[in-house]
Amino acid sequence: MPRCHEMGGPSEREYADKVSKIKEKMLKTEKDIKNDFAKIEKIKLDALKKTEDMRRSAENDLEKVERDILKSQDLATESRQRLNSEIVILKGEIGQKYTALKTQISKAIEPR
Repeated sequence: MPRCHEMGGPSEREYADKVSKIKEKMLKTEKDIKNDFAKIEKIKLDALKKTEDMRRSAENDLEKVERDILKSQDLATESRQRLNSEIVILKGEIGQKYTALKTQISKAIEPR
Protein backbone atom coordinates (compact mmCIF):
# COMPACT_ATOMS: atom_id res chain seq x y z
CA MET A 1 0.00 0.00 0.00
CA PRO A 2 1.58 3.32 -1.09
CA ARG A 3 1.85 6.13 1.42
CA CYS A 4 0.68 9.65 0.52
CA HIS A 5 3.10 11.25 2.95
CA GLU A 6 5.13 10.49 6.00
CA MET A 7 3.37 10.64 9.31
CA GLY A 8 3.34 14.16 10.64
CA GLY A 9 5.33 15.52 7.64
CA PRO A 10 4.11 18.26 5.31
CA SER A 11 1.96 17.20 2.39
CA GLU A 12 2.46 18.16 -1.26
CA ARG A 13 -0.42 20.61 -0.88
CA GLU A 14 1.32 22.39 2.02
CA TYR A 15 4.51 22.72 -0.02
CA ALA A 16 2.54 23.92 -3.03
CA ASP A 17 0.85 26.55 -0.81
CA LYS A 18 4.27 27.75 0.38
CA VAL A 19 5.52 27.96 -3.20
CA SER A 20 2.37 29.84 -4.18
CA LYS A 21 2.82 32.34 -1.32
CA ILE A 22 6.44 32.96 -2.35
CA LYS A 23 5.29 33.61 -5.91
CA GLU A 24 2.56 36.02 -4.72
CA LYS A 25 5.08 37.88 -2.57
CA MET A 26 7.51 38.12 -5.50
CA LEU A 27 4.80 39.40 -7.86
CA LYS A 28 3.67 42.02 -5.31
CA THR A 29 7.24 43.19 -4.81
CA GLU A 30 7.76 43.35 -8.58
CA LYS A 31 4.60 45.47 -8.93
CA ASP A 32 5.78 47.79 -6.11
CA ILE A 33 9.18 48.21 -7.79
CA LYS A 34 7.54 49.00 -11.14
CA ASN A 35 5.33 51.59 -9.41
CA ASP A 36 8.39 53.10 -7.73
CA PHE A 37 10.17 53.24 -11.07
CA ALA A 38 7.18 55.02 -12.62
CA LYS A 39 7.32 57.57 -9.79
CA ILE A 40 11.05 58.08 -10.38
CA GLU A 41 10.44 58.64 -14.09
CA LYS A 42 7.69 61.18 -13.31
CA ILE A 43 9.98 63.01 -10.88
CA LYS A 44 12.76 63.05 -13.49
CA LEU A 45 10.39 64.45 -16.12
CA ASP A 46 9.16 67.11 -13.68
CA ALA A 47 12.76 68.03 -12.83
CA LEU A 48 13.65 68.30 -16.53
CA LYS A 49 10.62 70.53 -17.10
CA LYS A 50 11.61 72.78 -14.17
CA THR A 51 15.16 72.94 -15.54
CA GLU A 52 13.86 73.99 -18.96
CA ASP A 53 11.51 76.53 -17.37
CA MET A 54 14.35 77.94 -15.24
CA ARG A 55 16.58 78.42 -18.29
CA ARG A 56 13.84 79.90 -20.46
CA SER A 57 12.61 82.24 -17.73
CA ALA A 58 16.10 83.49 -16.86
CA GLU A 59 16.96 84.05 -20.52
CA ASN A 60 13.68 85.91 -21.16
CA ASP A 61 14.20 88.07 -18.07
CA LEU A 62 17.75 88.90 -19.17
CA GLU A 63 16.56 89.83 -22.67
CA LYS A 64 14.03 92.21 -21.13
CA VAL A 65 16.74 93.82 -18.98
CA GLU A 66 18.97 94.14 -22.06
CA ARG A 67 16.18 95.89 -23.99
CA ASP A 68 15.55 98.20 -21.01
CA ILE A 69 19.26 99.05 -20.82
CA LEU A 70 19.29 99.89 -24.52
CA LYS A 71 16.25 102.17 -24.13
CA SER A 72 17.54 103.87 -20.99
CA GLN A 73 18.58 107.49 -21.45
CA ASP A 74 20.10 107.79 -17.98
CA LEU A 75 22.91 105.21 -18.15
CA ALA A 76 26.48 106.22 -18.88
CA THR A 77 28.40 104.24 -21.49
CA GLU A 78 30.61 102.68 -18.79
CA SER A 79 27.52 101.58 -16.85
CA ARG A 80 26.03 99.97 -19.95
CA GLN A 81 29.28 98.13 -20.61
CA ARG A 82 29.50 96.85 -17.02
CA LEU A 83 25.87 95.73 -17.07
CA ASN A 84 26.28 94.03 -20.45
CA SER A 85 29.39 92.23 -19.13
CA GLU A 86 27.42 91.00 -16.12
CA ILE A 87 24.62 89.83 -18.42
CA VAL A 88 27.08 87.91 -20.62
CA ILE A 89 28.56 86.24 -17.51
CA LEU A 90 25.10 85.36 -16.19
CA LYS A 91 24.09 83.90 -19.56
CA GLY A 92 27.12 81.62 -19.35
CA GLU A 93 26.20 80.59 -15.80
CA ILE A 94 22.64 79.84 -16.89
CA GLY A 95 23.95 77.55 -19.63
CA GLN A 96 26.35 75.81 -17.25
CA LYS A 97 23.71 75.27 -14.56
CA TYR A 98 21.20 74.05 -17.15
CA THR A 99 23.68 71.51 -18.53
CA ALA A 100 24.80 70.39 -15.06
CA LEU A 101 21.21 69.89 -13.89
CA LYS A 102 20.21 67.96 -17.00
CA THR A 103 23.25 65.71 -16.58
CA GLN A 104 22.51 65.18 -12.88
CA ILE A 105 18.86 64.33 -13.63
CA SER A 106 19.77 61.86 -16.37
CA LYS A 107 22.26 60.11 -14.06
CA ALA A 108 19.84 60.11 -11.12
CA ILE A 109 19.18 56.37 -11.08
CA GLU A 110 22.45 54.99 -12.44
CA PRO A 111 24.19 52.65 -10.00
CA ARG A 112 27.22 54.12 -8.27
